Amino acid sequence: MKITSPYLHFMGNTEEAMTFYKSVFGGKFLIHQKFRDLPGSERMPKQELDKIIHISLDMGNGNTLMATDALESMGQQLTIGNNFHICVHTESEKETDRLFNDLAAGGEVEMPLNKTLWGAYFGMVKDKFSIQWMISYTYDGQKVDQNLSQG
Repeated sequence: MKITSPYLHFMGNTEEAMTFYKSVFGGKFLIHQKFRDLPGSERMPKQELDKIIHISLDMGNGNTLMATDALESMGQQLTIGNNFHICVHTESEKETDRLFNDLAAGGEVEMPLNKTLWGAYFGMVKDKFSIQWMISYTYDGQKVDQNLSQG
């Protein structure tokens, strides 16, 4: 396993929250991507286009804080306890499969493992204790965030 990173979910105020965290912890944004940057965004409600699909704050020493806006138009609702994931960056597809399947045992698959447009083998699962996980292996050895910036 390479690293783990907290991945926070907000209900429309991700940019404000992450700007606050940057003022507290320092660092720099590696990624600051909005929904309007996605293919097909023209079909989204106008008020959601400037919401954050992914933002990543590099706080140094391998520590990264990541976040996104949950969108009601996509049926996403937040309550205390479901407003974060722990993102595990793995070193191989085999390790990704093992961790994902072990965490899914007795839990719930939120997004099956698949190859993504940003160059990762990625899936999301809620374990039997209701902890939400993102498991990600990047094929070219770069961090997922670096691939997103090129997307």
